[in-house]
Amino acid sequence: MDRSPSEIPPENLADLAEDHYFGSNPPPKDLDKHVALAREFIDYHSAAGRRLVLVTSGGTTVPLEKQTVRFIDNFSAGTRGATSAEYFLEAGYAVLFLHRQFSLHPFSRHYSHATDCFLDFLREGPEGGVVARDEDASKMLQVLRKYHDARDRNMLLVLPFVSISDYLHELRSIARLMRPLGPRGLLYLAAAVSDFFVPPDRMAEHKIQSTNAVDKKTVTGPRAEEEETFDNFDSSPSVPRSKSLVIDLDPVPKFLKNLVEGWSPQGMIVSFKLETDPSILVHKAKYSLDRYQHHLVIGNLLSTRKWEVVFVSPGRPDRWIRVPFRRNGSDSVAPVPDTQRDEPLDPKSLPDGEPETEIESLIIPAVKDLHCTYIRSVEEKRRA
Repeated sequence: MDRSPSEIPPENLADLAEDHYFGSNPPPKDLDKHVALAREFIDYHSAAGRRLVLVTSGGTTVPLEKQTVRFIDNFSAGTRGATSAEYFLEAGYAVLFLHRQFSLHPFSRHYSHATDCFLDFLREGPEGGVVARDEDASKMLQVLRKYHDARDRNMLLVLPFVSISDYLHELRSIARLMRPLGPRGLLYLAAAVSDFFVPPDRMAEHKIQSTNAVDKKTVTGPRAEEEETFDNFDSSPSVPRSKSLVIDLDPVPKFLKNLVEGWSPQGMIVSFKLETDPSILVHKAKYSLDRYQHHLVIGNLLSTRKWEVVFVSPGRPDRWIRVPFRRNGSDSVAPVPDTQRDEPLDPKSLPDGEPETEIESLIIPAVKDLHCTYIRSVEEKRRA
């Protein structure tokens, strides 16, 4: 006899939601190839006893058609993830970089995300070859050496995704592969994951037509424009062209609990919470931590995300990490960041432009310290 959802234990509901989602949303075509590459990479570093971090980066698309022309996206370019990956490599981690296709990559981000065209960094050399522009040559050489060092030592593996479904299939598969790492595995979930999606059984097969001109081929003349209407997923009554297209979205299941308890139960899991309202940031971060029982939530505000973040973790006071800066209107030397301040900065107090220090250079050492503490705690429990 079937039971109502209220009668099913929460842990079983999570398993049912997982089975339903992955059973009804097909995997990406390259999943098997990516799993093979990830397995080889993870096994290599597991055998070496090395710490390994899975960094997820960039936004996930929400396709509106099976043969996708239109999709919903978000603003994420993958800056946080790509930058963090470089600092994790500096900290001695092997990095598996799962990123939105065409979003920023570690190292190349220094040029692909610049306001200048990449070709502006290059010039023709005296012998007819291509060389770096004189003012950029030194920095470009440093970045190039770091990149080749990471690749030559097999410390960086880059794998792409596009849609929300692609991302979740890849994340689940890779997290399961990380189980042999135990506590040495770190999952740093910096991707901007979509909260809503269109289930495949409600998704249009072909491009959604903006008018019904195909159905009214015989209508010509001045009235033809008046007769055009938007198509709708639900084949509901036509609405005038000037009106809205209504899209029926379902919430994406929250799989962080599945990740914590099943996919990678011993790995340390770091999630991000981005908000625009400073009054709810810490509350939402703590709610996420309590709900999913993972290890660290890094909260940040859209307006100040490059200047400060807050670490929310179990049994510890909230910790604000801030880039040193000179406040607007101040003639004093840039102060040491006020790490004890327990509320977000006022964006109006921040200098114009970008920080001189990348905040990820402060985030990653702090995450590494927590990860080392976590590894020791797990090992002590094993010995006890």
